[in-house]
Amino acid sequence: MTAAAERGTTTVSQRAVRRIAERAATEARAGRVVGSAASVRGTNAEVSLKLTLPYPAPLADTVRHVQSHVTERTRRLTGLDVPMTRIGVTSLTPSATSAVPAREALPVAAGLRTPRRWWSTRGVPVALMAWAAAVGCGALAFDLFRVHLADRPAGAWRTGAVHWLSDHGPGDPAVAAGGALIALAGVWMILLALAPGRRRQWTVGTPAAGVTVAVDRSATANLVRDAVAAVDGVASARVRARRRRVTVRAALAFGDREAARAAVTAAARDALTASRLRRTPRLHVTVVPEPLWRPPHTPRHDAARAPQQGAAPAAAPAPAASRSGGAW
Repeated sequence: MTAAAERGTTTVSQRAVRRIAERAATEARAGRVVGSAASVRGTNAEVSLKLTLPYPAPLADTVRHVQSHVTERTRRLTGLDVPMTRIGVTSLTPSATSAVPAREALPVAAGLRTPRRWWSTRGVPVALMAWAAAVGCGALAFDLFRVHLADRPAGAWRTGAVHWLSDHGPGDPAVAAGGALIALAGVWMILLALAPGRRRQWTVGTPAAGVTVAVDRSATANLVRDAVAAVDGVASARVRARRRRVTVRAALAFGDREAARAAVTAAARDALTASRLRRTPRLHVTVVPEPLWRPPHTPRHDAARAPQQGAAPAAAPAPAASRSGGAW
């Protein structure tokens, strides 16, 4: 019999240890893993995790629970000695029990209408237009003062502009191009005056009188992403919030795909409802299995597969008829 020392060695990579620790933290259901690191030296492994924990919750007890579960689970699955798991809390997220009440629980004050979007002050276009008008009018006024008060000749730029305009009529290409640019600038200013702007914000219904609240679409997307990432089996999630639509793409690590899609849809819809937006955007959910995902084995599938495994092999097909007398 070959001695144990001569049978070879099993090496567990740092990447494998890190993935096992991440999965163990997900099993603890105490938060979401946002970063991880692992190092292996001989038979010892060091694991570090960064988590976002729910709030309010006993942070010390939660961290100790995650730390003990990850340490024990990693030691058990890898066979390595894990002295301790370092846990870092990066942020706190509101838990389901502390979520904002739904829209029906906090009605908007009577007689008030929340606007669809905030109206932008158009600071940059107004500043550019004011700067251009101030420079042009200031230069013209300064030149007129020099001519009438200081008996100075008119500026070369003003006399040159007058001579150029006297030599070029409305049909000249340069004049037509300049007029077209001025017309486009005018249309642009009209559109800015009629459109509300601030397309990256959504307005929120409030119960207070005279209060208007808006939230960035990216903030709402982060809330939806955190809610989806807390669903069992979801390894990661990407959320894209547009003006009237929110798209969720979740990566499934384990579990039933249809059940996970229903859970992800419910979590995303609850997060949008809790945001109390004036107009709830449409929701589109896609659940994509990870490369290591396998469909769960159910008793129905096992029962259906059992007769096939125990059935006798099919009989070989009968040989084809041979020719006889030149006929089939």
